[in-house]
Amino acid sequence: MVLVFISCLALGAFIGFMAGLLGIGGGVIAVPALLILLPSIGFSSDILPHVAIATSLAAIILTSLSSAQAHHRRGNIPWPIFTTMLPGLILGSICSGFIAKMISAEQLQQIFAFFIILMAIQMVFPFRVAAENKPLPSTLFLFLTSVIIAIIAALMGIGGGILLIPFLSWCGLQMRNAIGFSSASGLFISLFGSLGYVVAGWQVSGLPSGTLGYVYLPALLGIVITSVLMAPLGVRAATHWPTPILKRVFALLLIVTGIKLALT
Repeated sequence: MVLVFISCLALGAFIGFMAGLLGIGGGVIAVPALLILLPSIGFSSDILPHVAIATSLAAIILTSLSSAQAHHRRGNIPWPIFTTMLPGLILGSICSGFIAKMISAEQLQQIFAFFIILMAIQMVFPFRVAAENKPLPSTLFLFLTSVIIAIIAALMGIGGGILLIPFLSWCGLQMRNAIGFSSASGLFISLFGSLGYVVAGWQVSGLPSGTLGYVYLPALLGIVITSVLMAPLGVRAATHWPTPILKRVFALLLIVTGIKLALT
């Protein structure tokens, strides 16, 4: 357990730095790393992906809170549309843990592998942005879409920005508002998604000590401590490093990782 905690301190530092440098969510790094680390302390294969995803999701809470506060101060969060979609985001996030419980570990790992390959492709070939300031879709459409996005995001252990930003851009929001919305929604997706995984895993047998439902607390603590400290350094490095090239290299690494997870 101590070794995993120390490893997660290093993992959190890498996650925080890369998040600041490339603007990516930590879940895409944390989940594969935890899938490698956690078996060493007795996590069985039938619960391993659930714990890795739940722990990654819980680690996003503090970083999402910090990001949302910064965007709120800059007036980047479109609160009217956010309050319209918030009930769907909460509902989808809570449901994700129970949905994950009904999926086998092998299937969940393969779904995650396929998803990170798609994320890598999107990093290299970003979605085209629609015209700004066009009329928003209906309230029902926004609600249903928010439920689906929250389920997918929380099911994969991510904040949801990679899904929300293209959708909101398609809806006509300015990019700064789409990013601000994503930062605020990431807080609620990670918070209520983590709660769903805690409740869904509460009575699951075979979980080692240190777990709260499906969330593994030593790993969570290690990741959070250093990721929060390293994110500002990554932001600073982004002004000097060749981030477009690094993003393509990182996307290639994600594709290789996704293929490996799918075949494991």
